[in-house]
Amino acid sequence: MTFKQKIHTHYLQLVQDRIDVFKDMIAALTEDSKNDAKGSAGDKHETALSMMHIEQEKLNRKLTEVLDQKTVLDKIDATAIAETIIVGSLVKANGIYLYLSVALPKINVEGINIIALSPQSPLGNKLIGNQEGFTFEINGTKYLVETIE
Repeated sequence: MTFKQKIHTHYLQLVQDRIDVFKDMIAALTEDSKNDAKGSAGDKHETALSMMHIEQEKLNRKLTEVLDQKTVLDKIDATAIAETIIVGSLVKANGIYLYLSVALPKINVEGINIIALSPQSPLGNKLIGNQEGFTFEINGTKYLVETIE
């Protein structure tokens, strides 16, 4: 497995773990609301159910967001190597590894920090379509694209 494939696999697992957590939390809230409906009555009961419903809506929105991230990751061919930077490229710029996919937390693979960024981010937007040797500046910092995988 290549370094880029390990990174891709790591991010897929991270997103899948998040999906599982949100699904578990939603299921627990659903179960709690069913159990609460059996025993309580009155204003406190209605308030509790309303709060659970609001929390469930929040979790459903977060779940949808994470499912969208997984959809983007699933479309990436981690074995593909392109001359120009595309979604799915692993770019090394100024010694920093950037994985152009979706905005996700920084990870560490084989002792190397990887930053996943969205093509819509300012940095991702600058990178898309460029090649090795490309230089650019963001917020006063100059960058040089060293490698593309």
